[in-house]
Amino acid sequence: MNPGRMETESAGYRRLRDELLEAEIALKDQRERVAALRRNLPLDTEIQDYEFHEGPADLTKDGPLSMVRLSALFDDARKPLVVYQYMFGGAQKRPCPSCTMWVDGFNGVAHHLRQNMNFAIVAQAGIRELREWGRERNWHGLRLVSSHGSGFKSVLNFEDGEGKQRPGLSVFKRSDDGSVKHFYSASAQMTDEIKTRGIDLLSPVWNLLDITPDGRGQWDPKLTYY
Repeated sequence: MNPGRMETESAGYRRLRDELLEAEIALKDQRERVAALRRNLPLDTEIQDYEFHEGPADLTKDGPLSMVRLSALFDDARKPLVVYQYMFGGAQKRPCPSCTMWVDGFNGVAHHLRQNMNFAIVAQAGIRELREWGRERNWHGLRLVSSHGSGFKSVLNFEDGEGKQRPGLSVFKRSDDGSVKHFYSASAQMTDEIKTRGIDLLSPVWNLLDITPDGRGQWDPKLTYY
């Protein structure tokens, strides 16, 4: 079975396409190996039950505002909690364009995600500012919470001492005794040398660009396109 194979293609094209297919299969196998290694991480790192600021589920309403603990972000305690570490707030005065593109995508699939996980967007920006931006982006399917005033982002190394933000996500599991365990975190910045591409798989945009003849090139997302 060779979807897309054409009788008019050259022998040179077919040779290179078959070589590419082998590489694609190897990449698939490596992704599955990485996922298996991730699943083997132990749940032995407890995290403080931080408090966040939150508004009503209806994003069109301005209040009432309340405080919610990390443990309360588990709408279903049986499911893991995934939070996206949104770069907005602290030294990041404007929302990060790349983070915004990721979250735009999460909003579209949030009803699917909720079948298997609890999911929230966490930003260091104030809750009113975050909700106002969420309304502008039509993020009505997402739970938006503010970590402003807490050490949540800094203890996970998504914010440094100067308030500079890093993009990424964190995964938690709630224990039977109510405590919360940190399972996994990842960032676009994988090491001091690898500053991007660590979480590309969270957005289909990069992967769709990569299948085109010109690839992704130097393209970067923007908050607004004209």
